[in-house]
Amino acid sequence: MKRIVVFCGSSLGYKAVYKDAATALGDYFVRHQIGLVYGGGKIGMMGVLADAILEQKGEVVGVIPKLLKKEEVVHPKVSEMIVCKTMSERKVIMSQLVDGYITLPGGFGTLDELFEALTLNQLQIEQKPIGLLNINGFFDGILTQIDHMIAEGYIKSEHKKLVLVANSVETLMEKMHQYIPLEKNSIIQKVVR
Repeated sequence: MKRIVVFCGSSLGYKAVYKDAATALGDYFVRHQIGLVYGGGKIGMMGVLADAILEQKGEVVGVIPKLLKKEEVVHPKVSEMIVCKTMSERKVIMSQLVDGYITLPGGFGTLDELFEALTLNQLQIEQKPIGLLNINGFFDGILTQIDHMIAEGYIKSEHKKLVLVANSVETLMEKMHQYIPLEKNSIIQKVVR
């Protein structure tokens, strides 16, 4: 993988373990020459992750909607900043630039981005690995909800394999490198073309 998009919060959260995870992921990217694509911010988890990579001369590409491009938000030192019109356009641009997705702790926007990536893979529009770095059990509730949706017949059990989960950077990246996409379904292809 040459570039990975990371979805994460514009806040740091209350526990240092989340910040530490962002730094560890940034260090891994630099060591393995993986470029970061992210939301373009200098604050919160986004800022910590970008700074960890930039301090070591790694590649960081920000994608930010014009409405969020404010001096107090946008990171001034990224390798490249792409300014787009809307949040929806941002996700399309990110998707075109990357080989995979990782989600760190964050809020509503982070979950929106995660679930859009999962939906694209479920519909087989994309076939990219999607990782959850489940630091401090942050995503346990989401994973329980996915199990409940499977039990109630709203998600096929094989689609849970679309979510690669680990509580350490090394384990998550190993799973992402070993990811094998689901076999393409001809009915889905007829629907999305």
